[in-house]
Amino acid sequence: MKVAILNDTHAGARNSSGIWIEYQRRFYEEVFFPYCDKHNISQVLHLGDYYESRKNVNFKALNENRNMFLKPLVERSMYMNIIPGNHDVYHKNTNDLCALKELLGYYTKNVKIHMDPVEIDYDGLKIGLIPWITSQNHVEVKEFIRKTSSTILGAHLELQGFEVSRGIMHQHHGLIESSELSKFDQVLSGHFHIASEQSNIRYLGSQIEFTWNDHNDKKYFHVLDTETRMVEKVLNPIRMFEIIYYDDEVTDYSALSVDFYKGKFIKVFVVKKTDPFLFDIFIDKLLDIGVHDLKISENFVSNIEDTEVNAKGITDTGDLLNSYIDALDTQLDKERVKNVVQNLYRNAQSMEIQ
Repeated sequence: MKVAILNDTHAGARNSSGIWIEYQRRFYEEVFFPYCDKHNISQVLHLGDYYESRKNVNFKALNENRNMFLKPLVERSMYMNIIPGNHDVYHKNTNDLCALKELLGYYTKNVKIHMDPVEIDYDGLKIGLIPWITSQNHVEVKEFIRKTSSTILGAHLELQGFEVSRGIMHQHHGLIESSELSKFDQVLSGHFHIASEQSNIRYLGSQIEFTWNDHNDKKYFHVLDTETRMVEKVLNPIRMFEIIYYDDEVTDYSALSVDFYKGKFIKVFVVKKTDPFLFDIFIDKLLDIGVHDLKISENFVSNIEDTEVNAKGITDTGDLLNSYIDALDTQLDKERVKNVVQNLYRNAQSMEIQ
């Protein structure tokens, strides 16, 4: 048996932006379900953060998610096991008030919500599942971990020492430590959107891009083979964020097709511009093709030289913030400062697109 694994799909992302609703629709219609159809996959395991907002509901986003994911799931007679992530629960100290229970109830024949630690059987392979860990359930979770005979664990974990975003490590001790999971052959987790792996623990990363922090971070969903116990990565080729390093001494932009950039967020860093007229024509072509957003950095090279950072090293505002903090003369813990600043930046990004 093969099991498709999803996590951090965040239905209603970016303030239920129509742009991200369409992006998610394309992922399901063009990538996920065609792959499942081709490989006869009927089981889905979701590792949490199915929804985006823990505080409110956007009914348009719910309706769109039902049409793009839940209805095709039912039409194919597929079955999904799911655990809550932190975005699926209202309170921080308990999972009792959970969006999954309130909003997925109609689909109980095809969706099983696991609010408590549980072992599930996939064709003879037992997999342990634990929900988002809170101060209310952490004793029960640890007891389950101690007693289970499962060799694979699925979870939505917040572990110290793993990347939250590119170059930013999670610094805080959570309610569970990596060492407490050493008995498992594999720990597969959602929560952090960048994929990473240490020892037996593997953060799968999100399946789609949400912010500029995801630029150049390839996105996959995963497929578990219950016979070999191998977890295969399946690429999502649909990208939302692209950077153009404009250098007209290297590239003939008058002959360059811009169709690839349609419906995307674009940053143009001007490395070399010898003909301003041709540059303006190229920018007009991008605008005419229908990009969602276009930002231009005209003095990119001089800025980079001033900060002594390689031109290809900075890809987004997050990288620039990290570089600025690294250059500060301060006694503060720079890694903690980076975490605070990056969290503020991600929160700002999540609110800027409607």
